[in-house]
Amino acid sequence: MAAKKLVYPAADRNKDPILSVLKKYIQPGPDQTFLEISSGSGQHIAHFAPHFPQIVFYPSEYEPRLLESIAAYATEFANIKDPLRIDVTTEFHTWGNGIFKEASIDYIYNANMMHISPYECSISLFSNAGKLLKDNAILFTYGPYAINGKITPTSNVNFDINLRLQDSSWGLRDIKDLKELAEKNGIKLIDIIDMPANNKTIIWKKC
Repeated sequence: MAAKKLVYPAADRNKDPILSVLKKYIQPGPDQTFLEISSGSGQHIAHFAPHFPQIVFYPSEYEPRLLESIAAYATEFANIKDPLRIDVTTEFHTWGNGIFKEASIDYIYNANMMHISPYECSISLFSNAGKLLKDNAILFTYGPYAINGKITPTSNVNFDINLRLQDSSWGLRDIKDLKELAEKNGIKLIDIIDMPANNKTIIWKKC
């Protein structure tokens, strides 16, 4: 199985700083559910799971080629389910043959998806999260963002330009716009945490 595991250097670098944020917000109670949208290689969820044995983790990914890597990581942990293929732009009740019910999830986590996907994916992430999350449950998003129309530093400006050259529907999302999306779906921005490499973890709470 080890041969099937993909290793992204950036995921290795940022997994501990992100874990430190999760530890501040994840509660100790039993029978909790954590859904990761866009799990990538599977490195993050495999790093988080042993720290939270009270949580059942559901990884997911849109890219079929990545599911094998996620499964290779997941198989080592009793509290990680097999990865689901999820298109976030579809309604949550179609995911995994309807295994998720409304107001049933304690945490949703989404890293490095918004800027390398069409804006429709961000819209649908908040729409589905608004339905799936329990009251006072948390949505974590991670990545580089614009703030009130401005991107800083220069490295992120160049990154945004490069993304848009690859695909005009990609690019760094403005936190102001995301806040509006969140509020339309009963979700409130409660914290923005600066992370290494000019990224941020944003904490959103279902009202």
